[in-house]
Amino acid sequence: MQFLPPSQFIFPHPVEVDPEGEGLICIGADLSPSTLFEAYSHGLFPWFSEGDPICWWSPEPRCIIRPQDYHPSKSLLRNMKKYDYKITVNHAFERVIRSCSLPRAYAQDTWITEEIIQGYCDMFTAGYGYSIEVWDEDQVVGGLYGLTIGQGCFGESMFSTQTDVSKMAFYTLMLIGQEQQLPWIDCQLVNDHLLSLGASTISRQTYLNSLQDVINHPPINWQKYQEGVFSSKTIALNARLSE
Repeated sequence: MQFLPPSQFIFPHPVEVDPEGEGLICIGADLSPSTLFEAYSHGLFPWFSEGDPICWWSPEPRCIIRPQDYHPSKSLLRNMKKYDYKITVNHAFERVIRSCSLPRAYAQDTWITEEIIQGYCDMFTAGYGYSIEVWDEDQVVGGLYGLTIGQGCFGESMFSTQTDVSKMAFYTLMLIGQEQQLPWIDCQLVNDHLLSLGASTISRQTYLNSLQDVINHPPINWQKYQEGVFSSKTIALNARLSE
């Protein structure tokens, strides 16, 4: 994990500048690792469309999921046993984020611009990013990515090209969260898909208070997982990561 120099940008406190909870906090800055580190440490994340200025958000309420409360569906477990995909951690970060940036069936545009891809890949190189990949032979058919500061785990996006494979990556992340005793994983904006996976909402102030505690804890031990290749069948049978 690299030491990052202080950001040249100072982000305002979300509640002070946005007491009504609209969510948009400020506009501008850049997507360098130092800036992203500073923003996430203060509860902000970037979200903007291609060609627009960088917009920084801190929504009210905040969507999180508590790993200890997550329970995979029976259909997911059946597919994990049936197809026995291989699952890795931090083996193909750029491949995952680029797959997440591709158009979806329900939306042709994407907020994961080339500028976002470069900024988050730089964060991964510096040791503040993670990815989970699901493999069918030599092809990544699903996965997710995010950022991490201390014990703060921030989910960004996921993708799948086969049934349930993004949920398999999500289940793997939940197991890591359980083993690492993470209080929550940040899901940012609430939506029906996240709620169906077990996410819930907390107030923005509660999130910000908790954030300052978790980011000052020793970092998540990703090394423990990234050296292995895991079996979806074994995970489904044992509810844990086993090589």
